[in-house]
Amino acid sequence: MNITLSLQDDLVRRVRKIAVDRDTTLTGLVRAYLEKLAVEDARLGRKRLEQEALAISFDRISYRVGKRNWTRAELHERP
Repeated sequence: MNITLSLQDDLVRRVRKIAVDRDTTLTGLVRAYLEKLAVEDARLGRKRLEQEALAISFDRISYRVGKRNWTRAELHERP
């Protein structure tokens, strides 16, 4: 698919120099960046789903053991 971008001439000249240094083209740089972006987004999406599933599991599993009748200070008292 062809896409038209509007970029400043100076930016295009600088990025083309970078592309030559990396033995690729401007199109190659853009393609590589977009592919990396898509992979990262997929990874984040999967991570987000896993975190939501974990949170749901914690909500389902959690239970109360009884009334708390101690304080943090009492737990850390030294005899």
